[in-house]
Amino acid sequence: VAVQCQEAQLVVTVHRDLFGNGRLVSAAELSLGPAACKHSRLDPARNTVTFSAGLHECGSTVQITADSLIYRTLLTYEPSPGSNPAIVRSSPAVIPIECHYPRRDNVSSGAIRPTWAPFNSALAAEEKLLFSLRLMNEDWSSERAFTGFRLGDVLNIQAEVGTESHVPLRLFVDSCVATLGPGAEASPHYAIIDFNGCLVDGRSDATSSAFVTPRPRQDVLRFQIDVFRFAGDPRNLIYITCHLKVTPAEQSPDALNKACSFNKARNTWAPVEGTRDICSCCELGNCGSPA
Repeated sequence: VAVQCQEAQLVVTVHRDLFGNGRLVSAAELSLGPAACKHSRLDPARNTVTFSAGLHECGSTVQITADSLIYRTLLTYEPSPGSNPAIVRSSPAVIPIECHYPRRDNVSSGAIRPTWAPFNSALAAEEKLLFSLRLMNEDWSSERAFTGFRLGDVLNIQAEVGTESHVPLRLFVDSCVATLGPGAEASPHYAIIDFNGCLVDGRSDATSSAFVTPRPRQDVLRFQIDVFRFAGDPRNLIYITCHLKVTPAEQSPDALNKACSFNKARNTWAPVEGTRDICSCCELGNCGSPA
């Protein structure tokens, strides 16, 4: 979404791939302001929808401060129901839009041509973070196509969050549970990662399970698990359910936001980043809870 704050109007250009997932929204599903003004131009070649509206049109509001005039409006995306009303494939979105204009400027005694010069334009959007958890090949270059494994193999698992238009984020895997049926509450179940980021499977005998360090990026976290099966059960399909979360990248890891592996050679826990003391609770089996 691009915004131009012009002399007497604002121009909002929306790419129809609004969420960056390859699915194009319909121009009819977009509107501007509380008055729900429709688009003024559609460009099929560029897949863009353009809204042009006067600063006081479409229900926009104005705030006057000591130095600025601030015009505010909203771009609204309201997906139309599909052929099957029982399911939805897209979420509505409301994107706040602001144009700031200065109230003061330098003038001279010469001829003056009145004009509004945009001071800046601000665009903010609420978005849902897109998390993914994938089985990767041996060199982590792509997703593994074949999902069959034998005992003795190693699972390469990559957790990731899409942060294209978000502040920098650091991803953590809070917990992972293996079960013989869908859902973390199914029985029997086996905890692979627990206690807010402790890879407890690596604490077991004869395993090398651990987080991979260093990370390729702050919004990616990789870990390896030795393949296993549930004893006394003939089923060979195992479900792994993980809880992923993020913190601002600038925030230091702590006991509730960490990625800790057990080092058998040193008989101690070590974090992917942060100080070693944040992993001490892994041995206790209790890392507290958010305040």
